[in-house]
Amino acid sequence: MKKILLLSDTHGYIDERIVNHSKWADEVWHAGDIGDSKVTDTIAALKPLRAVYGNIDGSVLRSQFSENQFFNCEGINVWMTHIGGYPGRYPAKIRTVIESKRPQLFICGHSHILKVISDKKYNLLHMNPGAAGKHGFHKVCTMLRFEVHEGIINSLEVIEYDRHEYQK
Repeated sequence: MKKILLLSDTHGYIDERIVNHSKWADEVWHAGDIGDSKVTDTIAALKPLRAVYGNIDGSVLRSQFSENQFFNCEGINVWMTHIGGYPGRYPAKIRTVIESKRPQLFICGHSHILKVISDKKYNLLHMNPGAAGKHGFHKVCTMLRFEVHEGIINSLEVIEYDRHEYQK
């Protein structure tokens, strides 16, 4: 069994809440718009990290992380990218990869809107953890945590708090 913390769109911001939730996890996954390597350096010093770069990430982060991550976690084929759309509204490029790679869990960020959707057409679970940073239009910061065991996702929880409650 693995405990996963999934976050996105930190935009260079990390505080003790993100650090504390990272300590709970066996692995942390970051779905792009990292913003500053201090975010990923801090997390990677605590736990194994998987991350992709996002549209705001510059050359330093793009040299450290790829646009896509394809991997297997406890029997689940995972695809993580930053801009992915939503079930029924995937861009053509995303649909093509979903049809060829057949992920069971598809993760993206970018929208700053938390969504977990069962995509029956492609037989996958779509996750967007929303935004964990303090920059953007979102009023609530969100992350997801869950457990993966023998091909099953369990104990899915939403972590949320008011963006303005961030520690200074």
